[in-house]
Amino acid sequence: MRPAQEASDPDPASRIIVALDVESGEEAFDIIDDCRSFGVAFKVGLQLFTNSGPAFVSRLVETGCRVFLDLKFHDIPNTVAKASVEAARLGVWMFNLHASGGIEMMRRSLDEVNEAVEREKLTRPNIIAVTVLTSSDADDLKEIGIETPVKDQVVRLSRMAKEAGLDGVVASARESVIIRQTIDDPFLIVAPGIRPGTGTIDDQKRVTTPVDALAAGADHVVIGRPITASADRAKALEHIIDSIKRPL
Repeated sequence: MRPAQEASDPDPASRIIVALDVESGEEAFDIIDDCRSFGVAFKVGLQLFTNSGPAFVSRLVETGCRVFLDLKFHDIPNTVAKASVEAARLGVWMFNLHASGGIEMMRRSLDEVNEAVEREKLTRPNIIAVTVLTSSDADDLKEIGIETPVKDQVVRLSRMAKEAGLDGVVASARESVIIRQTIDDPFLIVAPGIRPGTGTIDDQKRVTTPVDALAAGADHVVIGRPITASADRAKALEHIIDSIKRPL
C-alpha cells in the first residue's frame, strides 16, 4: 500500500518544505501564516514537537497543511513500528525514521502502518528513511567507526530503505544524483541543508542551493532559517520560488 501523494507536484512551491525549527507553537503559526498561501509544506522537528506535542501536529493537519514529521525514529523494531502507527494516526503527510536502524525495523514499521491505515481507514503518509545527516561529513562518520565514504554510505542506506519498501530517503542533494542512478523509481528524495546562494551555512556541512538540489534529482527541499529568520518571510519565500521556477 502506497500513499496517494507519492511524488512531488511540478509546482515549485509544493516542492518546498519550510522547517518550523522554533521554540513554540505560537512562533510556528506566525511563520505558517506568512507562508501557507504559497502552498508549501511544513516540517515539525524535535524541538517544536517536544515543546508543543502531538496536539500541535493535529492542529496543523486540521488547518489543511501538509506536515512532514521529522522525528527520525530509531529504536528497536517494535518501538519504532508503534511510534510510526501513531504518526500515521496524526494525519501527517510524511514522517521519517533512521535507515541505520536496519531493514527489519523499517519493514516492520511499514507493515504495521499499512495494517493500521487499512483497518482505521486512514491515508497512509509517505515513510522515508534518514541516510547521513547533512551536518555530518567523512570525519564525523569516522568518529563512530564508519570508514565508508559519505556517498557510499548514503547509497547503501538508500538501498536498504528501498528493499524495506519505504517511499524514499532524506539525503543531501549532493548524493541525489547517485541515488537516482542506483535506485529505481518511484523513490522520493527529500533534501535538507538547503541554502540560497546568499544564505549562511550555519550548523550544516553538506549544503546545496534549491536550484541545484532539484536539478540533482531531489523531489523536495527543506529550507529553514533563510525563510523563517527573514524580516519579510513571504518575500524571502517568494524569491526562492522564483529562483527555482525558471529552471523548472
